[in-house]
Amino acid sequence: MDDLARQQMIERYKFPRFRGHLAHCDASYEDENPLCGDHVQMELAFDSAGKVSAAAFDGRGCTLSQVSADLLTEHAIGKTRPELQAVSKEDVLELLGVDNLGPNRIKCALLALKVMKAAVYGVDAPAG
Repeated sequence: MDDLARQQMIERYKFPRFRGHLAHCDASYEDENPLCGDHVQMELAFDSAGKVSAAAFDGRGCTLSQVSADLLTEHAIGKTRPELQAVSKEDVLELLGVDNLGPNRIKCALLALKVMKAAVYGVDAPAG
């Protein structure tokens, strides 16, 4: 990752664009990575055409997990459930501007993807 991409990631971490909660959501889910303490909750609202009309996330954790959540939340707006179901690991890494992360860091980067897909598929949140 070059210095510009790193700086943009730090700015997005400090000033996330989609952190918060929706007044109404049609899908939500939250999960965490117990090994590092990252936590992400995502909320999605769908319009009458079945596209995401609003999205928000909340959470805590490292820069990668929180920036990934913010970018993925932004990416979700305007997409349908099938389009969100098709989002891949590679898509998330492209949004982040990284191409190679170690096994521990990849879990941080992909927590938001796991949360978004569980929300879209309607998975019940884990008890806890």
